[in-house]
Amino acid sequence: MLYHFFDWLTREEIRFPGSGLFQFITFRVMLALILSLVITTVYGKRIIGFLQKKQLGETVRDLGLAGEQQKKGTPTMGGIILLMAIIIPTILLANLDKVYIRLMLLCTVWMGAIGFIDDYLKIRAKRIAKAKGIEYKKSDADGLAGRFKIFGQVMLGIIVGATLYFNQNVVVKREVINNNISGISDVSRTNARFDTVVVDGKKRVFVDAKSVITTIPFVKNHEFNYARLLPENWREYTYILYILVVIFIVTAVSNGANITDGLDGLATGVSAIIGICLGIFAYVSGNIKFAEYLNIMYIPNLGELSIFIAAFVGACIGFLWYNSYPAQVFMGDTGSLALGGIIAALAIIVRKELLIPIFCMVFLVENLSVMIQVSYFKYTKRKYGEGRRVFLMSPLHHHYQKLGYHESKIAVRFWIVTILSVAMAIVTLKLR
Repeated sequence: MLYHFFDWLTREEIRFPGSGLFQFITFRVMLALILSLVITTVYGKRIIGFLQKKQLGETVRDLGLAGEQQKKGTPTMGGIILLMAIIIPTILLANLDKVYIRLMLLCTVWMGAIGFIDDYLKIRAKRIAKAKGIEYKKSDADGLAGRFKIFGQVMLGIIVGATLYFNQNVVVKREVINNNISGISDVSRTNARFDTVVVDGKKRVFVDAKSVITTIPFVKNHEFNYARLLPENWREYTYILYILVVIFIVTAVSNGANITDGLDGLATGVSAIIGICLGIFAYVSGNIKFAEYLNIMYIPNLGELSIFIAAFVGACIGFLWYNSYPAQVFMGDTGSLALGGIIAALAIIVRKELLIPIFCMVFLVENLSVMIQVSYFKYTKRKYGEGRRVFLMSPLHHHYQKLGYHESKIAVRFWIVTILSVAMAIVTLKLR
């Protein structure tokens, strides 16, 4: 909105003084970061007060964990604060004509809505129990049924995958050298868009390549085309394979973030660090000089995406003001599902989805700990007649709580692990 307004003010017939600042992405990035921090820290307190007034408090199960009863009654659905701090700066400061911005706003609202419905149904179940005068015991069955969550995630995966595959503005740039297109063999010259770009004083010709390639770590050419997974005569159906991959990633990462949100500040801090990592990926992939130096694909139109990422990081950091131990508010599924969906979509857009197991290591390990615990419990119950456990409790952060670690120490150490995994992911851009 403000971007289009100031763009209008810069027209030659108007030339309003100072309006040209909005043409600089760096200025809008910093503004988005500041605005998201203001929304979360200043207006977040008012939203927390509103949630307390409406008695939207968290119900805590008796899991035998230290300090869990102290959290009883803490307002939940604080993810609304996160959503506001991401959406408002993006709408105000970004160019809404860009496909990437529209797609990320859709992801944010879509996953936030699924989480909101889940949180609302849980709160409604608590109120119904209270009205009947019976003791309420929290249960996963009180929220949105798992199949409906999965359905929502699958539908978002289809939208993201189809948009990135079919939209003509989603391309990578390939240099034309001696009439040959570097690094890719499946670019059609029919209706191809060629651009002449001046780099270090030299004119170079680039073509927009419409191809489902992604970054693959630890290999020499550093790229992988999904079409190679199919027989040559089936490659016209590559879009089906690509959309299935996107569905899997969106579902896995959003559930991973949801599972990780079990300690004060844990999911928020981890997401902020991952957001910084994705911001770096977007910057280097959208800058022709850095992309050439790192020998990674050059993806045009990623500049505006940095405004969304700045708002995302600012929202996470600002939310920590109230979500760090002892938490004054919980994000609920409204926030955790949205964070995971955003991270998944951003990774796919910047063509770094194969690096997710590295920079989302905490989400991956948390997911695996639950899968291992449940699978082993069922296996031993079937074999020995009683279920046995690998961990004292899953997800993994609860295992460490059972070992006697304070939750703030667990959260900070998981942040440190995330910083190390992010550094490792960035290093893979040159390590091959």
